[in-house]
Amino acid sequence: MRFVDEAVISVQAGDGGNGVASFRREKFIPMGGPDGGDGGKGGDILLVADDDCNTLVDFRYTRKFRAERGKNGQGANCAGRGAPDIVLRVPVGTTVVDVASGDVIGDMVTNGQTLLIAAGGRGGLGNTHFKSSTNRAPRKCTTGFPGEQRDVRLELKVIADVGLLGLPNAGKSTFIRAVSAAKPKVADYPFTTIVPNLGVVDVDRHRSFVMADIPGLIEGAADGAGLGVRFLKHLARTRTLLHLVDVEPMDGSNPVHNVQVIQAELARFSPALAELPVVLVLNKLDQVLEEEHDALCDQIVTELGWTGPVFRTSGLTGEGTRQVLYYLMDQIEQEQEREAEDPDFAIAQRERRQRLEQETRENALALHEAQREARRAAREAGEWDDDDFDDFDDEDGPEVIYSR
Repeated sequence: MRFVDEAVISVQAGDGGNGVASFRREKFIPMGGPDGGDGGKGGDILLVADDDCNTLVDFRYTRKFRAERGKNGQGANCAGRGAPDIVLRVPVGTTVVDVASGDVIGDMVTNGQTLLIAAGGRGGLGNTHFKSSTNRAPRKCTTGFPGEQRDVRLELKVIADVGLLGLPNAGKSTFIRAVSAAKPKVADYPFTTIVPNLGVVDVDRHRSFVMADIPGLIEGAADGAGLGVRFLKHLARTRTLLHLVDVEPMDGSNPVHNVQVIQAELARFSPALAELPVVLVLNKLDQVLEEEHDALCDQIVTELGWTGPVFRTSGLTGEGTRQVLYYLMDQIEQEQEREAEDPDFAIAQRERRQRLEQETRENALALHEAQREARRAAREAGEWDDDDFDDFDDEDGPEVIYSR
């Protein structure tokens, strides 16, 4: 199944049914009076967070959803039938944004959470509502109210405690395979990971956290190079970043420069993202002679001027990974305890996360618009192949009308 983490859909809730003007007509009842029923309510459009969904691919080609209108009222005080609601299931971690205003409508963070994104119109009133002592035969009724219509952007960001950072082939996928049950693809060429992978890390009994393996970044990622900004936004909901660096890269690059490149891309993409705690992991020690470990690692740390936590690991052999996990687990638990005990700290953390979400959203949208403009220009010049770049398709998908 393809991984799709962003989609724009158009939703149209159902209109309300019309009320009717009707009068009771029965034998031996010459003045039965008004008995017009109300119209039925139009169908709502709802989103439901579902753990069984892990991608927005269902909204990749089907982008228009319209609910049915309510039925009209009838005589004998019979109200019209309300239309069924449309229920759209989205992955947990989906943010819903109004395209026109840019306001966040809701954040789907728990399984089963329900969000109303378009309310159906109320039904019109029958003439029964307008009778009075001075108007015993009203012929007035009202039409149903229109349902809400809007375009919404669905943005999926993985929910994890720890996010893995690093250049391609830094050993991120091997690391997450070693510490969790996740099985991302591992190969000896760059960009083997092309979608985020989540793994639950069991540290001790009843102690665990979620780790996200983000596809490798390269220099210029904040400007869209490589997989670029498309997956940087998935770090917005992590508490800590685990920066893996190959201590002796096969391509002969400098590990110190590689770390600086990634940190610079984070700062360019989102200052709030660069403020997250970062743990440096000097990885792939199995490729270096044991007697050279200390000198090589000390040289990297010294040249970086790194003052934060540093660990030495080998994802292939598992060396040093347990120490990293215990440290991360302790930090996560301490942060959670402080949030529970210190209201000011909890507010500051919440504001930081909101600022991070806002920055990543704005930067991702800005780059996406720039890519769309570049695509239009390339199309006009005859240099664009839709088969190779269908992830940026601008065409509307088919309309779907749900009915039950």
